[in-house]
Amino acid sequence: MEYLFAIGFVGILGQVVLLRELSVASYGIELIYILTIGIWLFSGACGAMISRQGFLPSYSRINFLFVLFSVSLPLDIAFVRYARLLFAGTSGAYLPLHSQLFVLFSSILPLGLILGLLFQWAAKVYIKDGKTLAVAYGIESLGGLAGGICATLLLKFGFQNFCIGLICSLLAAGAVFLSGEEKNARWIRITAATLVGVLLLLVWKAPALDRFMTSWTHPYLIATQDSPYSRITVTLQEGQVSVFEDDALLFDTDGTRAEELVHIAALQHPKPERILVLGGGIWGTVREALAHSPILVDYVELNPALLSVALPHLPSEIQKSLKSDKVRITIDDPRKFLKRSLKYDLILVCMPEPASGQANRFYTKEFFEQCRSQLNLNGILAFSLQSSESIWTQQQARRIISVYQAVKLTFPYHMVIPFETNVVVGSRRPLTKDSSLLISRLQSRWIKAKLVSADYLRYVYTNDRFFRMERLLASGAAPVNTDVQPICYQYTLMIWLSKLMPSFNSFDLSFLDLSKYRRSILWWLIGLSFLFLCMSRTRWRLRRAVLAGIAGFAGMVLETAVILYFQTKNGILYQDVGILLTGFMAGLASGAFLIPRVDTRPRKSTGVCLFLALAILSAFIGIEFDLGKGAGLAWSLLMLFMTGFLLAGIFSYASMRNTRDQREVITPMYSADLLGGCIGSVLTSLYLVPVAGLDTTAYLMAPLAIVAVLLL
Repeated sequence: MEYLFAIGFVGILGQVVLLRELSVASYGIELIYILTIGIWLFSGACGAMISRQGFLPSYSRINFLFVLFSVSLPLDIAFVRYARLLFAGTSGAYLPLHSQLFVLFSSILPLGLILGLLFQWAAKVYIKDGKTLAVAYGIESLGGLAGGICATLLLKFGFQNFCIGLICSLLAAGAVFLSGEEKNARWIRITAATLVGVLLLLVWKAPALDRFMTSWTHPYLIATQDSPYSRITVTLQEGQVSVFEDDALLFDTDGTRAEELVHIAALQHPKPERILVLGGGIWGTVREALAHSPILVDYVELNPALLSVALPHLPSEIQKSLKSDKVRITIDDPRKFLKRSLKYDLILVCMPEPASGQANRFYTKEFFEQCRSQLNLNGILAFSLQSSESIWTQQQARRIISVYQAVKLTFPYHMVIPFETNVVVGSRRPLTKDSSLLISRLQSRWIKAKLVSADYLRYVYTNDRFFRMERLLASGAAPVNTDVQPICYQYTLMIWLSKLMPSFNSFDLSFLDLSKYRRSILWWLIGLSFLFLCMSRTRWRLRRAVLAGIAGFAGMVLETAVILYFQTKNGILYQDVGILLTGFMAGLASGAFLIPRVDTRPRKSTGVCLFLALAILSAFIGIEFDLGKGAGLAWSLLMLFMTGFLLAGIFSYASMRNTRDQREVITPMYSADLLGGCIGSVLTSLYLVPVAGLDTTAYLMAPLAIVAVLLL
């Protein structure tokens, strides 16, 4: 029992650590999270398939795997951090796709195999005395619940990711001492004790080691810190300060991005007295906003680590601007702040590129509507989107069009100013393209900028690109970027892939809007599922595995959809996400413990009730998404708890029905559950949610659950 709990605990904690490291190594692209979770689940399934079906492992073999995990995790962290140098990558550039995939598989596969095999062996030892696989699954889920809480608390209290990894390894090594001593196993205990001593020394020296490993890719490092949102790194070279977020360059002190956005937008307003800046204050955005002599500048920052780590090293004029009497700094989620904010003349959105579900929520129709409601009648909204300066790929064009369509539906007057970073402006009053008027305002406000000048303004409003952009946006087609259908997020992922594989420049998964074909899709899904399930009914062993796979698939799809919806509506405060994952794990544990007790000899009616309940839950979640309701912490917790409960209940039912020997079902059941979760995670994040939308994604699980009743 202790072993199963320890496996769940170190498995989740180690997964969090590796996810963060791989995200930083890949410049914060969220696709890495999806691939990592998919590979983790796949490798766990492969690990669960290893060894003979009737093999009963000894405690010494289980302890050896714990020692192996303990050694592997710190080495994995070091490997991931050194990977860009190991494969001779250019500083700031992506590694080739084959190199990135090699890094992913090399770092995840060993740990996943170890954990999958560990669960199989520990479960066999646990159930040899008449226990059930369902209870073993529940105990592991409880360990995962505790590991998720621990990961959240350690980050909240300021522990750095490398230190958390060492703590995870320390706990894995300590798990060796959970069992009674066996003959010929003393060497494992001696090895584990030695390893514990070494890891304690490394924990003591963790800050210095962490800084040393970070300097491998940042040789001019002056500060680094992991926050619940990202890793912030600051470098200083020849007087230029550069700030990196998840190793992607956020800004440098010689850049002009802030003045391009601020002045292009502010000059559209005759006198912007109240200005709201959402993010980007350390870029110099607040400094540039103050040049327009406002009465008040509200600066809202999502990630407080940016201020605490980067601000002390920034130029004095940026530091001085943030200490101005006219500036109010608020640490909050911008969308939450907008619900209770003042009315403004100008709102500047300086949030990260929509390369993740978290960032995409600042480029949707619903967000722009929030901004419009907080603008005065002649107020201006402005934000920027990166692209190439002259030639756009198909993916870049459709990404901008998807966001532009959202702006167009919200503001009757809008324009896009083409740069390498395009500035998008929207208003309820007409916007001027008269460069002479804008130049007059620039001069009357005595603004002296590095880039934005009279000649510059005259050029950007009269060059061919400006008018070509207008024609492209007017004639181009792409789905509107919304909270429920975050298509812009998918385009961003495809742009990232096209940097590794140029053929993806013209590849577009959004050519079919699934939300328009729900009825046809449901009939096709029912027909194909019926055919597949009829084939599966020939052997109960195969049917059992398919049931576990369906439960894992549907559970991961609903979990992903609920968390993304909560994230979109409330922001991603890490402690909330930790609580949400805890709710799902609590549901898993409850279902695994309760269902075997309620029905000790599972009947067909129990399985029917579980799958019908899953169908009803899926439909209810889809309706809530459609209506724009839910999304509160209590609602999301309840939905995740119920999803986890039903997933574990189906797993328990399938593992106990018509089973003489519980050891026979460990490998096929656990492997199928993980493989179903793997497919659900990747498919939901890359295609179903961006293209079909959150609502349709949830609806699709209802017919799948109903058709699954045929397997019972």
